[in-house]
Amino acid sequence: MSAAEGHASAVEVILGRVAAQHSHVEGLSGRPPVVLIDGRSGAGKSTLAEALVARWRDSRVVDLIRLDDIYPGWSGLRAASEHVTEHVLEPHARGVDGRWRRWDWKADTAAEWHGVDAGSALVVEGCGVASAANRALATTTVWVELDEPERRRRALERDGDTFAPHWSAWARDEARFIALESPHTSADLVIDGRSIAP
Repeated sequence: MSAAEGHASAVEVILGRVAAQHSHVEGLSGRPPVVLIDGRSGAGKSTLAEALVARWRDSRVVDLIRLDDIYPGWSGLRAASEHVTEHVLEPHARGVDGRWRRWDWKADTAAEWHGVDAGSALVVEGCGVASAANRALATTTVWVELDEPERRRRALERDGDTFAPHWSAWARDEARFIALESPHTSADLVIDGRSIAP
């Protein structure tokens, strides 16, 4: 299977699950669906999210929110997860417009706010997005699984010297989050990251 075929297959599986859950889960059918895509660094979350949004936009308005734009620095995994709960998912669940604040990595400071339309479907991706609190506000949660050597290769190929000094500390934060929140065992779908190679 080619990478493009893998992307398409994973996207169709997710959309099928969203359609089933959205129509049958009490309390969700009256608002636009929310998909959370979690997984450790380099697993393929961003690639999958982009493919899902591109396909989904054929039939509805959908916003893509990336935790990479929200993390307040290299120790900000938990803070970004909670930011999404408070400012994006809780308002969205109430039918109210939300917002998220961008982190300026170069200036190392919080930057401008971005609005989130309550009428849009949401795809929110990033390490730490699938906390128990966020899963309770989502239609479907996806975990992208990939072995550590391949994840590291991809991540360092993508981000190079920027990420390399932080890989170990970030991995420890991921491991703590996973131990506390169990996003991998609580996900509605587990996608093999090898099928969504960049």
